[in-house]
Amino acid sequence: RQINKFVENVRDIYPHLKEEGELVVYDLCCGKSYLTFAIHYYLTEKLGLETDITGLDLKPDVISTCSSIVEKLGLCGIRFLQGDINEFAPLENVDMTVSLHACDTATDAALAQAVHSNSRLIVSVPCCHHEAAKVIECDALSPILEHGILKQRLAEIATDALRGKYLEALGYKVQIFEFIESEHTPKNLMIRAIKTAKASEKALAEYNALCELLNLSPSISKM
Repeated sequence: RQINKFVENVRDIYPHLKEEGELVVYDLCCGKSYLTFAIHYYLTEKLGLETDITGLDLKPDVISTCSSIVEKLGLCGIRFLQGDINEFAPLENVDMTVSLHACDTATDAALAQAVHSNSRLIVSVPCCHHEAAKVIECDALSPILEHGILKQRLAEIATDALRGKYLEALGYKVQIFEFIESEHTPKNLMIRAIKTAKASEKALAEYNALCELLNLSPSISKM
């Protein structure tokens, strides 16, 4: 269900992709790559497009498994690489970067790589927000922060709001919304961004103000 809804949200912004040539797509922290294969199927079988899709993950065993599936099915325009996102040089001519449930700051690494690569579209569903939960502070919000569950939820909201605002500051039009009902997964917020090439000083000022208010220094700005 999640994979289908993710692909639907890719379909909605497909008109923003280029009309000719191979579509270069990266799935960062691809895991078992259900999403990678689904996007490949949608773009090639449903839309009849040529693709250059790469799934990247740290775990050599899942990359080996996914690569064997590609070979077994004789798929073209899709491959898998093992490695750390942070160790990759900026990629070239990237049309779309996706990530699904990359845990904690792995989502920031995926977003940062997308920005460095001038990815035209970014579609990301974050998972876990441990970084902010450990350090978030604000005297005015102490009635919220004194309760563990409320502190965690505030950290989640703040983290994704800051991610969206930082992307806006760097020239992306950003939407953040529930992409699927919470009964399927509580980690159901999607960040969808389209490159506009118009940076926003206002967005950067709002980002910095929220960081100062909550005593946060998110990884996305460091990466």
